[in-house]
Amino acid sequence: MERARFERLGDGTFYGSIPGFQGVWANAPTEEECRRELQEVLEEWILFRLKHDLPLPAVGDIDLNRIAT
Repeated sequence: MERARFERLGDGTFYGSIPGFQGVWANAPTEEECRRELQEVLEEWILFRLKHDLPLPAVGDIDLNRIAT
C-alpha cells in the first residue's frame, strides 16, 4: 500500500491504484474510503493469484512467488 497512488476525479470522488498491480484499483467518495477499498481489492487479488498459481509482482525484497523445486 506504500506504493498506492490516489487522485481526485472531476466528479469529486477518489481513484486509487497501485503501480505494477494490474487490475488493482478502487473508486470511492473519500480518500480514506478509497484507501480501505483498495486494501481489500489488493488482498483479494493476491489470494486469487496465489490460488490459481499466477505470478505476483515482487515488491522490493518481498517475493511471494513459489519457487519450483
